[in-house]
Amino acid sequence: MARSTTHLQEETHRQSLEDPESFWGRQADLLHWHQKPSAVLRRSQKTLKQSGVTHSSWSWFPGGEISTCYNCIDRHVLAGRGNEPAIFWDSPVTNTKETLTYSQLLDEVEVLAGALREEGVRKGDVVLIYMPMIPAALVGILAASRLGAIHCVVFGGFAPAALAQRIDASRPVAILTASCGIEGAKGPAPYKPLVQEALRLSTHKPQRVIIWQRDQVRWGPTRRSEGERTWQSLVKSCRARNVRASCVPVASTDPVYIIHTSGTTGSPKGVLRDAAGHAVGLQLSIRYLFDIHGPGDVVFTASDIGWVVGHSYIIYAPLLAGAATVLYEGKPVGTPDASAFWRIVEEYGVTALSTAPTALRAIKRDDPDNLGFKKIGARGGLRSLRGLFLAGERSEPAIISAYQALLDEYAAPASQGGAHVVDNWWSTETGSPISGRAMFPQVPSAEATDTDRTRQVPPSPIPIKPGSAGKPMPGFDVRVVDDNGKELPRGETGNIVMGLPLAPTAFRSLWQEDERFYNGYLKRFQGEWVDTGDSGFIDADGYVNIMSRNDDVLNVSAHRLSSGALEQAITSHPLVAEACVVGVPDALKGQLPFAFVTLKTHPHPTSAAPDRSLEAEIQSLVRSQVGAIATLGGIVQGRGMIPKTRSGKTLRRVLRELVENAARGEPDKELNVPSTVEDAGVVLVAREKVREYWGARRGEARAKL
Repeated sequence: MARSTTHLQEETHRQSLEDPESFWGRQADLLHWHQKPSAVLRRSQKTLKQSGVTHSSWSWFPGGEISTCYNCIDRHVLAGRGNEPAIFWDSPVTNTKETLTYSQLLDEVEVLAGALREEGVRKGDVVLIYMPMIPAALVGILAASRLGAIHCVVFGGFAPAALAQRIDASRPVAILTASCGIEGAKGPAPYKPLVQEALRLSTHKPQRVIIWQRDQVRWGPTRRSEGERTWQSLVKSCRARNVRASCVPVASTDPVYIIHTSGTTGSPKGVLRDAAGHAVGLQLSIRYLFDIHGPGDVVFTASDIGWVVGHSYIIYAPLLAGAATVLYEGKPVGTPDASAFWRIVEEYGVTALSTAPTALRAIKRDDPDNLGFKKIGARGGLRSLRGLFLAGERSEPAIISAYQALLDEYAAPASQGGAHVVDNWWSTETGSPISGRAMFPQVPSAEATDTDRTRQVPPSPIPIKPGSAGKPMPGFDVRVVDDNGKELPRGETGNIVMGLPLAPTAFRSLWQEDERFYNGYLKRFQGEWVDTGDSGFIDADGYVNIMSRNDDVLNVSAHRLSSGALEQAITSHPLVAEACVVGVPDALKGQLPFAFVTLKTHPHPTSAAPDRSLEAEIQSLVRSQVGAIATLGGIVQGRGMIPKTRSGKTLRRVLRELVENAARGEPDKELNVPSTVEDAGVVLVAREKVREYWGARRGEARAKL
């Protein structure tokens, strides 16, 4: 009889879809429950009040009661692991480092929760957190969870209008903030004028604004009549009086937090995360995908707590596992140089590093030969690293292959299972990866606890396929369909969708907007599939390939071309560090691909247009890898001209607007730049480059007449 070639990850995924009750019930047994659930999964029908539409719905672990804070902190301390490190804070922008053990974290959270309770925060209330990357932010989040409150984190430094929008959307009883944030080498940015202007603009007025005073910039005198309080003073008073708060359990289906998506139009969508599904799903993913199991493991997620990856893998998942998390107040480059990430790995013995491909592109731009990585690696400083996890945008194959070669040489040795680059795909809505390569594809169970696991070589992950985002994770039923919802054969590009129910970490609705949830995610395919908004394909081996957002698909002479495929071809050129492709209007073909390109050369070229030989080489790569139909309609080169959101996503829509305006002869037309942009100055650079490029094109046209 032929032996099965099914990989353990594939078998696990099959089990999670065929028998979700048994599969997720075993994962639920790994957590502490104040009240055991009466069921694992309950399917139902939901009728919308406004439209009368009925659609499929579901709930995970109904009837249960749970405290996320208890599972993140208390149970580890009670198990005798209180002296293990919980948080490593590293702030190169302030030259400060701090370590909090689980016992110290519990002490801080208990006291702050007691202070918040005295200030009127109760179970079910919303607490908005507008904080920089400092330990107090994590303490504040966990203290809100301890009281059974719902937290809503807004990226520190967001403009007042964006903050006011989120205040009105979530209606918090309190805001936790700080006197300033520090963005890379820009220096301290005071939060006081931002918060006070946001409160002036908002219609909802929170009862309290609690301020963590930083040394770099002080808030100044607090206006007690306006509800302002100094964080340190509240905590000092409660500690002196021994005011502390115990964990308040919430129902399994109660929300643990609201996180707003960074939509480019309309009001932001408040994604809602269920308490029990969130905890159960994350404790599986951190062990299964990330190979993080407890004390001795260190997770460095180079993101911000304002984004979903920061919620899941800076705060909750590492603490659920009993591991240590690195809280980093810095940048991949410039604080002080392009070796910052590798210094963190060496100093703290990081076992899993998670970042966005855009961070690696920035490092590649400043250190094209990876000399910083090699220098630290040569002295053995990267041997602890077992996984480099990439998410947030599509990772081009060149990055995957380059870093896998570096890990093979300098990171964890093969005798320990080696080190792997893991491209994983997920979203704010799902809360954890939809697909990836499981680093430890043995599903944890109550029979095989953390303390039973030794450092034996784990089962090998599925083979790497640069350019793909791996295979589906447990609970996510990923399909590719055409615009009518009909499933497409393997290898064909279409709309990437997911079957119901979604895995436990995923949302089931939006905050107080059930109709918007249905219209935005279920309506397009008549409630049969959840629309991810992504375009791509599943190859013959079952690997998921995300090529672009659906609105980034170009229509060239009736051919659908993904920006991801074009960017992959362009970045295969040895001189190209980064590329972004958008569509430019064309009277004959509808659209033509137009590329923004950052080169690795130093000094960087000043001309907006590449020289003829480089342009010809890039065009040749595009034609050979994508097809002649994909020939670029233009290339702009420059440095610091591809705008990103603070979570690392490329703002293609902004560049597309720039190109469209220039093509119509309106290069100075006002742009709709979202509040999530990391650096608005980058848009100005891009505008100048586009203006220069189109001016040169008009000059060439006149010369030919």
